[in-house]
Amino acid sequence: MSHFLTPVLALIIWTLIIMVVMYKRRIPAMNAISKRTQDFIDDPKLGEKIPAPARWAADNYNHLHESPTIFYALMLTIFLMDKVTPLALYCAWGYVAIRVIHSIVQITSNNVLVRFSLFVLSAILLIIMALSTAAKLV
Repeated sequence: MSHFLTPVLALIIWTLIIMVVMYKRRIPAMNAISKRTQDFIDDPKLGEKIPAPARWAADNYNHLHESPTIFYALMLTIFLMDKVTPLALYCAWGYVAIRVIHSIVQITSNNVLVRFSLFVLSAILLIIMALSTAAKLV
């Protein structure tokens, strides 16, 4: 399946979109507090003054560098081991869709219960992918 890694590219592009959203929110918010960015290092409490939507976007950008790293590694492992299956591809696209929805929730309402539920669903998909691939090895 030559298109198996397409969900990886999709999540990378989504992460870059969130990076742009983060900077569009964060830079003006920081400039409104202080024109000198070093002030945020010298006085970490200044970060608490950044409006919530700017913090939410930055938090989501960070989250897209946490559990998705497992997704990236798992996708490459499955591909390089030649263990690509329709189940893995469906799980991969499901994972990407859930991460996009998670981002939208976090950068808009930041509803923690919804975000947590989405996180759990995405983790279940990773577990299914990992275990079904491991089962093919035995």
